[in-house]
Amino acid sequence: MLSKLSFRQLLLGVFLLIAVLLSAASLHALWTLDRLAAHSRDSGRHALALTEHTQQLAERSVAMSRSARQYLVLDDPAFLKRYAETWREAQVSLDAVAAALPSTPDALFERWRNAGAQAWDILQAPPRPRSAARQQALENVLAPLPAVNQQLEEEVKQEVERRNGDLLAELDQRRGVLKAQVIASILLAALLASGFGLWLSRPLEQIEQAIDTLGESRYDQPIAVPGPSDLQRVGQQLNWLRQRLAELEADKARFLRHISHELKTPLAALREGVALLEDGVAGALSPDQREIAAILNQNTAALQSQIEALLRYNAAAFDAQHLQLQPVDVNHLLARAIDSQRLQWQATRLTVVAEGAARPINADADKLATAIGNLLSNAVRFSPENGLVSFRLGELDGKLLLECRDQGPGVAAEDAARIFEPFYQGQRQPPGARRGNGIGLSIVQEYVAAHGGILKLLPAAQGAHFRIELPYER
Repeated sequence: MLSKLSFRQLLLGVFLLIAVLLSAASLHALWTLDRLAAHSRDSGRHALALTEHTQQLAERSVAMSRSARQYLVLDDPAFLKRYAETWREAQVSLDAVAAALPSTPDALFERWRNAGAQAWDILQAPPRPRSAARQQALENVLAPLPAVNQQLEEEVKQEVERRNGDLLAELDQRRGVLKAQVIASILLAALLASGFGLWLSRPLEQIEQAIDTLGESRYDQPIAVPGPSDLQRVGQQLNWLRQRLAELEADKARFLRHISHELKTPLAALREGVALLEDGVAGALSPDQREIAAILNQNTAALQSQIEALLRYNAAAFDAQHLQLQPVDVNHLLARAIDSQRLQWQATRLTVVAEGAARPINADADKLATAIGNLLSNAVRFSPENGLVSFRLGELDGKLLLECRDQGPGVAAEDAARIFEPFYQGQRQPPGARRGNGIGLSIVQEYVAAHGGILKLLPAAQGAHFRIELPYER
């Protein structure tokens, strides 16, 4: 299902999914905060209302006591009426407090109501000669009201504290839930992003590896890229390109084989004819004719050498793509390469020395030996008699270093940029020697690059100075 979607669609989908997840967590947090704010406002209003009713109840108690006493002393009906009105208002406040304090015992409110009712009965009773007794009875009835009001105030205070405690407990609970939800959302979003990122990055890595494979001219490995549909199409195009490049490589090799065969046959006939002319089979040659025959012989030999060099370079470029890696003792390999060319460098009375040492490296022994041999043969060719060719092995920053120095004419500044190009020959050629074919250093670079290394031409006061750098970890 997911493989039918494109990379952009999947990427957009992942972003939207993470955005929805984080948005849901944010909306839930806002809803929770609004709910807690509403509870806080309700608790505040409730506490304020309870406090107001309790204060009003206390004020009405004082007003009732004062009106009752004034009525008993002055016997004015206005004070009786005032008492009745204050009592009704007090009962309203008392009922509000009772409704807001469901856990408070009803007996406390009944004491308040009974005291007010008894005081009303005393005030409505006909006056007697002993008004002092009536006054004392009223005082006895209204005396418990301050204590009852004080107890109600304590109950209101405890109710407010209880509500505040519940609100704080709910706040802590909601905070814990929000914290867990935010952490879970972040972790889930990170998990989704990491999972989809890894799933989407795998095809990109495979595409990168496929491009590297094509760059290294390894056309025998099919390319298949799983994942989104557009990346699958890129993989199919890369596989088509691989097949096309393989066909072109095969055509090039076939062309070189055919052209070398087609050139070698008439070239061999030319060389044979020139040899017959030089031998006088067709008659004696004049000095001028013999000079012309010698020129023909020299150029046909040079042409044959160029054809063979082209074939060797093509074979070397092909072999560089197929390395047989194994641990190689470079110290022993260098000594063997020097010894294999002993006759060549001893013929010009050269001295070849090797210094330093290096750990074994994972490499193709045959190709590395060919690269060292080409460096040595190049140095022998350009070195003067009784000269010195020195090799030095070492390690630096996880790389094996192999340097080769000679005492020849060196590389001209204008040749330095092209010295490693196939068939390029520099201006400074050894005197009296036949010109080379210009592929020795090119083959060295091919084999070194196949190992992930670098071939460098370093500045030197005398002669040429080459360095091979091979990484121990590819």
